[in-house]
Amino acid sequence: MAKLRAVLIGATGLAGQQFIAALKDHPFIELTGLAASPRSAGKTYADALRASNGMLAWFVPEPLPEAIARMTVVSGDAVQAKDYDIAFSAVEADVARELEPRLARDIPVFSAASAYRYDADVPLLIPPVNAAHAPLINEQRRQRGWKGFIVPIPNCTTTGLAVTLAPLAERFGVKAVLMTSLQAMSGAGRSPGVIGLDILDNVVPYIPKEEHKVEVETKKILGALNPAGAALTPHDVRVSCTCTRVAVLEGHTESVFVSLGKKATVAEVAQAMREWQGAQVAKDLPSAPPRWIEVLDDPFRPQPRMDRDTHGGMATTVGRIREDGVLENGFKYVLVSHNTKMGAAKGAILVAELLKAQGLLG
Repeated sequence: MAKLRAVLIGATGLAGQQFIAALKDHPFIELTGLAASPRSAGKTYADALRASNGMLAWFVPEPLPEAIARMTVVSGDAVQAKDYDIAFSAVEADVARELEPRLARDIPVFSAASAYRYDADVPLLIPPVNAAHAPLINEQRRQRGWKGFIVPIPNCTTTGLAVTLAPLAERFGVKAVLMTSLQAMSGAGRSPGVIGLDILDNVVPYIPKEEHKVEVETKKILGALNPAGAALTPHDVRVSCTCTRVAVLEGHTESVFVSLGKKATVAEVAQAMREWQGAQVAKDLPSAPPRWIEVLDDPFRPQPRMDRDTHGGMATTVGRIREDGVLENGFKYVLVSHNTKMGAAKGAILVAELLKAQGLLG
């Protein structure tokens, strides 16, 4: 069977590079087009990555595939839907707002941008958590008259939080969540990114728009699709967070406090996370890890440097599960989630795999 032809928009950025690494040798998706800003158009991908000092600005650990390095980059505005079966978008929200619907009229668009996350007819998918929301795509197509669709993935900070809350919501119910994030520098990209002199020996206590994204997206992801598949009802969990930037390359750490719907013990909370399988349809996807959550007993874990790449960066690692004496039925824990893998590129590819398994793609 022929592979789906994919175009990657925003190919030169950090998230774009993670897409390229993750799509190498994919069983049914082939990267056949690369797009970036007009200054990169007409260059080979390797030349588009070349800095003024001659450095090849390829920043993921996996080697740059030779075939990709030789491909010619086009401007995002020049991408034509007729040339591809699907599109992956790794651009800023303002660019996504204009570019993604132009392509979605004809082909599916899987996006790491926030531009359409909050539209009522757009599902916000994490396959093990809310695969049941995918049929909302049909309503999106009907309302907008599109052959394709737009499916964004959540904010990278939301992803780890939602994954760990899902088994608790299923087993005990969740009433309220307080979270403080310690987010990696790669979450800001490289252009403009975080200036080294600002982040070294420092913690930046504010990331614009981040806290609102986490609070709104968590409720949407944990919500319910109505029986007709035409509308989502957000979960009634109350979410409050503080998002900070720290001098870590990759991997977001989050300190989570949760009020459960009923009493539990530390052992029961740990067991709920350890045993959680997620949606059955997500278990056998090509990019799925053997477990979505790994719970560690060592009180000094998880740590981003040691745990962000667990199961190829697709698992969320949890530790320090304890009772909390302030919240009703309160518990607290620490998580680490890979922000540019599960939280961006590989997470978007996982969604594409899910929709193919559900008969909504290809």
